[in-house]
Amino acid sequence: MSPKPPPYACTECGAPAARWTGQCPTCGAWNTIEEAFASSASSAPVSLQPLEDVAEIVTVATGITELDRVLGGGVTTGSVTLVIGEPGIGKSTLCLQIAARLRDAIDEGEILIVSAEESVTQVGARARRLGAERHGVSLLATSHLPDVERALEQRNPSVAVIDSVSTLHTPSQSGSPGSVTQVRTAAESLSQFARRSGTMLILVGHVTKDGDLAGPRSLEHLVDTVLHIEGDRHHQRRVLTTTKHRYGRAGEVGILTMEEHGLVSVADPSAALLAERGQPLPGSVASILAEGAHPLAVEIQALVTPAAGSPARVTQGIPATRLRQLTAVLDAHGELGLGRSDVFVACSGAVKAAEPAVDMAVMTAILSAHTGVALDPAVVCLGEVGLTGAFRPVAAMDRRLREAERIGLTRMVVPPGVTVPDGCTRVEIATVAALLRVLRDLAPDSPPAATVTREGDRAEGW
Repeated sequence: MSPKPPPYACTECGAPAARWTGQCPTCGAWNTIEEAFASSASSAPVSLQPLEDVAEIVTVATGITELDRVLGGGVTTGSVTLVIGEPGIGKSTLCLQIAARLRDAIDEGEILIVSAEESVTQVGARARRLGAERHGVSLLATSHLPDVERALEQRNPSVAVIDSVSTLHTPSQSGSPGSVTQVRTAAESLSQFARRSGTMLILVGHVTKDGDLAGPRSLEHLVDTVLHIEGDRHHQRRVLTTTKHRYGRAGEVGILTMEEHGLVSVADPSAALLAERGQPLPGSVASILAEGAHPLAVEIQALVTPAAGSPARVTQGIPATRLRQLTAVLDAHGELGLGRSDVFVACSGAVKAAEPAVDMAVMTAILSAHTGVALDPAVVCLGEVGLTGAFRPVAAMDRRLREAERIGLTRMVVPPGVTVPDGCTRVEIATVAALLRVLRDLAPDSPPAATVTREGDRAEGW
C-alpha cells in the first residue's frame, strides 16, 4: 500500500506539510499552507501519440518587426504568453495591437479580449485611437473567472487576450483578487484551455516596485513565454525582452517607440541608441551586447563625484553587485581613491546590460568621468575583467565587432588575442593598469594608431 500523501502543501513552493502552520518552513512565505486534495486514480486508458505523428509548431507573425524578432517569428498556436511591465508602460496598447495584427494574419477564427480592469467603452476608445478596430474581435469586461471560462468554451477563439490575470478572481478559492491562490488558479485554468484548444493566449501581468513579476513563482512556470516591456513612461522608447521562451531563444531585445497610433518598431536599434550621444563628453563610451541573436550597441555612462558621506554605488541597467566589484578592482589595481567617491553608472536607452562583456566599458566610462577625459565617439570597449585586473575576451566577439564596425565604432578596445575587422583600429588592453596608461590616447584629438599593451605597471600621476 502506498503511503498516504501529506494533507497540506505550500501554494508558493509546493512543499508538503503534515499540519497547517502560519509560515511555510521551506520557503518562509506566510499564509500559504493550504489543504491538499489528492486526485483519485482513473480507470480510463492513457492516450499515447507516436512522436513522428506530432504536428509541427505553427507560428503567426504579428507584423510588428521587433516583436516578431523577439518572439522568434511571431506568436505560436496553443502558446501562453505573459506580458509584464510597470503601470502605464504600454502593456494594454501592445496586446491590443497584437490582437489586431493577428486578426489580419489569420483566415478565420475569433479574437476575444477580456478586460478585467477597464470597461468595454475604454477598450473601444483605445482601439479607435490605435486604428485597431477589426471585424471578428469581441470584448468582454469582467474580472469573474467563471465568466471568462464560459466565454472561452463557447467562442473557442483563435486568440485570447486577458488584461489582466492579476485581477481575475473565482469564488471557489480563498483570497482577494491578486492573491497567490487566485492568480495561480486563473493562470492554471486559462493555460489548460489554451493548450487543449490551440488558442493563442496572451496574459497581462503586474510587476512589483522592484520590477519583478507579481504573484506566485509558479506563474512563470505555467506560461511558455515571459515578455517584459520596459522604459520610461515620460519618454517614447520601449524595450522588449524575453526572460523565458520555449519556442525560441530567450534574452532577445527589441526596441520600439510609443507613437500617437501605438508602438512602432525601430528600424536600426543600434544606430538609434547611439544617435543620441551628441558631442564627446567625459564618462561616455559604447559597448555591444549579444545575448540574443542580433547584437545591440549601447552607451555606458558614468559619473564620479566626491562623497559627502558613505560612498554610494548607484546603477541603472547594470547589476549593482557588478559595479561594486568593478570599482573595487579599479581601486586595487589603479589606486584611484574611488573609495572616497560616489560612482553612478547607467546603460542608456532603458536597456539592461547584465553580461560581463560590458566590464571594460564600465571601467573606461568611470575612468573617463574621474579624469575628465572625453573619449572619441568611435571608441567601443569589449571585454570581461577578473579580480586580478586582467581583461579577457567574451563570447561572440566576432559578431559584436562586426556590428560595431557597421555603425561606425572603428576604434576597438579589446583584450589580447582578439582580431578586429579590416579597416578598424585595434587597441589591445591586457590589464587595468594598461587601460589607465592609454586612456588619454582614446581622446578624439589623439591619432588613431594601433596601441598594443600587454603588461604595464601601475600608472603614475592619476
